[in-house]
Amino acid sequence: MKTTSLNLKLALAALGAALSPLAAAQGQPIRIGVVTPLTGTYAGIGQQVKWGLELAAKEINASGGILGRKVDLIYEDEEANPAVATQKAEKLFQVSNVDFLTGTVNSGSTLAVGQVAERNNRLIATTVSFSDAITGEKCSPNVFRVNARAGMQSAALAEWLAKDKPGARVFYLGPDYEMGRSTVAAFKDAAEKKGAKSVGEVFAPLDNKDYSPFFGQIRAARPSVLYTSVAGNDTVRLFTQMNEYGLTKNLTVVGASGTLTSQNLGAIGKAAEGFVTGVGYSPLIDTPENKKFVADFQAMHKALPDLYGADSYGVLYFYKAAAEKAKSTDTDKVRAAMRDIEWMTPQGKKKMRGGDHQAIQDMYAVRVVNGQFTIVAKVPGEAAIGPDSCTRF
Repeated sequence: MKTTSLNLKLALAALGAALSPLAAAQGQPIRIGVVTPLTGTYAGIGQQVKWGLELAAKEINASGGILGRKVDLIYEDEEANPAVATQKAEKLFQVSNVDFLTGTVNSGSTLAVGQVAERNNRLIATTVSFSDAITGEKCSPNVFRVNARAGMQSAALAEWLAKDKPGARVFYLGPDYEMGRSTVAAFKDAAEKKGAKSVGEVFAPLDNKDYSPFFGQIRAARPSVLYTSVAGNDTVRLFTQMNEYGLTKNLTVVGASGTLTSQNLGAIGKAAEGFVTGVGYSPLIDTPENKKFVADFQAMHKALPDLYGADSYGVLYFYKAAAEKAKSTDTDKVRAAMRDIEWMTPQGKKKMRGGDHQAIQDMYAVRVVNGQFTIVAKVPGEAAIGPDSCTRF
């Protein structure tokens, strides 16, 4: 009897020792890595990413966390540089041992970090990057996108353009890297299908200081519409210089959703008047969920959210929904749960398309009127998303 009792105690002690690391891990915070530009041209975008994530983390932690675990956000500055982003992502995966990674802004960074995620068998989701290739020809089983891709933005903008300026002559000016060329190609395709005529295109270096050398080529093409996908501080310089040179007279300027945001609109001033873009978010979306989000965001950060803040807020709820569906933070289980999952966001309910990991959402055309964005058109998500072209998985 005594021998049996002793053996039982030893067995229970051994079982407790074996389970203690698991129990400790379950009690530890869920680490979310955030690789985003905190300095440089895209620092304003990175700030909205940070603000959106911080609001969501605050709410989630206050309501009990994810699977009973608090969320910790661990930041690294990617400087909008793919080489830097991969180094920082590797550090977060290997040293900080993050469970999930988000925040990449530069499309090249997202593509590069996606490869790092595959090597480390971890998952990432972008809330900003536009390049269609991310969920298209260069798709990855470990990469998801909760924001609208370039083609979806273009669908909303082209719909508005066809109605407001049928047969428009369009000139294109984009930043010379993955996002710039992808957004120009996407809008050109959408606009031409709606009857617009393309009359020229140029690509300027990222962080370009002087756009005036391109103005002669634009004038010579005699466009009625200029499309641009520059972003951040580049937008401030481009719009200011176009205004100074009188280029915007009799010219409608349209562009990608990241070109004009709450982060740079004030610095551009009257030069932004009349600008139209296709977006997946506006603070003016008239739903209870968005009104609460805008109020909470303003209370916490003393600023309005833009599309980057809204989608970065939404990505934590995307991860939360998937982890809770999977009942785990294991990569393979969460990946399976993310496919075809639906979750609530400030924009309303979104669905993650399982075939290419692209979120489906309604799209809007918005126009700057008296210094404020005004919704002028809407395209349902299923009509905007386009076909699944991912063939890697």
